[in-house]
Amino acid sequence: MRGPWIVGVLLAGLLLGACGDPSSGPDTSPPSAPEVSTTTHQRAPASPSPRAPAKAPRVLYLGDSLAMENQKVLGQELRRDLRAKYTSAPYSGTTLCDYLEGTAERSLVPARDKAAALVRSLRPDFVVLQFWGNAWDFTWCMDKITYDGSRERYFKRYEADARRLVEQITTAGGARRPRIVWVLQGPDPITPDRVRRVNGLYQRLAADSDDIAADAGGTVSPGSDRYTWTQHLPCTAYERAHPDYCTQPGRDRTALHRDDDYLHFCLAPTTSTPKPCPVRSPGILRIAREITKTIRQSAG
Repeated sequence: MRGPWIVGVLLAGLLLGACGDPSSGPDTSPPSAPEVSTTTHQRAPASPSPRAPAKAPRVLYLGDSLAMENQKVLGQELRRDLRAKYTSAPYSGTTLCDYLEGTAERSLVPARDKAAALVRSLRPDFVVLQFWGNAWDFTWCMDKITYDGSRERYFKRYEADARRLVEQITTAGGARRPRIVWVLQGPDPITPDRVRRVNGLYQRLAADSDDIAADAGGTVSPGSDRYTWTQHLPCTAYERAHPDYCTQPGRDRTALHRDDDYLHFCLAPTTSTPKPCPVRSPGILRIAREITKTIRQSAG
């Protein structure tokens, strides 16, 4: 019974690495910095959406390879709909502890891009955290604690890191503490129960700290079962009106994943250099629009 699971774990580990730089993995040196500047706000479009809040929010986006591939599309959606001042600093292969201050020497994220450091310098209104929940020995700061090795130890450590991250962001924000947006993850065909528990943790953290959970993962799940993985879903009305996003119009369905990658939503092959997804990808747009809607509702 363990054979398929182990194969899946190895495949997912390779996919996670493919979004980073194989020549600079955890055993040598950290991957290169994100392509999008972590210190420069992106300019808002001249004609914002009429749904935009009265005050343009400042949004900081942090995360792993899923955030790496999403970052450009999310920025476009936030700037168009909310006139947002947007900064992204994702790093492929990371987990929550990589963004904790005090882990610079054992982390894939340099000190300048730790969550608290960016909150102090950018003073965002929202910090969006998108982490699939790295379950394998892929980042130093997890101290070799893996989901396969000890599930309860993994969840205990993951929750402790999440709560520390909330505390560091809160302290860094001071009187202007940003609201944290925890992005709920989509289904995982290898460890579906793990993703369910990770999402449950994000929801509890949001409730405990008056923060927000954005169910972006629900937009890439079948309506009949939130945690059943699927490669294709029926096209939405938006996707039908924009044919590039309805990949199989004759069957009224669109692709969320490539045939060789069940985890990521970019329909272009992964590369050795981390970068935003370079092609139109329905799953990425669905996720970005849900995050944007959640922030819009909170920003008023």
